[in-house]
Amino acid sequence: MNGALEILIVEDNPRDLEMTVRALKRHNLANHLLTLEDGQAALDYLRDAKSLPNVIFLDLKLPKVDGLEVLRQIKNDPNLKQLPVVMLTSSSQERDRIASYDLGVNSFVVKPIDFESFASTIAQLGFYWLVVNEPPK
Repeated sequence: MNGALEILIVEDNPRDLEMTVRALKRHNLANHLLTLEDGQAALDYLRDAKSLPNVIFLDLKLPKVDGLEVLRQIKNDPNLKQLPVVMLTSSSQERDRIASYDLGVNSFVVKPIDFESFASTIAQLGFYWLVVNEPPK
C-alpha cells in the first residue's frame, strides 16, 4: 500500500454509490476513492493493482460476478486474503450474512435507507477501517 488511504467501493447502484462517496468526502475519510460497478472489474483491478486499497466496501448483488464470489476469490488469493472487506448491502437476509462470514468477510453492514443514517454509518465505517483498525504491515 502507498501512503494514501484508499477505499475501493464496488457498487452498481448509482444512488448508493453517490451517497457513499458523498458521506466519505463529507467526513474527510479518504484521500483516494476508487469506484467500480461490477465484480469482475473489482477482481481484475485487485489482481493487477500496484498498491492495494486499505479496505473494500463490497455490494452483495453485482453484475458479472456477485459480491459473494468476489469475496470468495479475494479470501482464497494469498496476495489479497488479508484485505479487509466490508459487505455493504441492502440485503438483511440471514443467509447472505452467514454466507459472507463463512467466506471470511470482515464486516457485514445493511445500508440504512435514509441519507443521514446512511452517511453516519459510512462515516463510522470509514473512520474505523482507515483510522482505528491496525492492519498487518
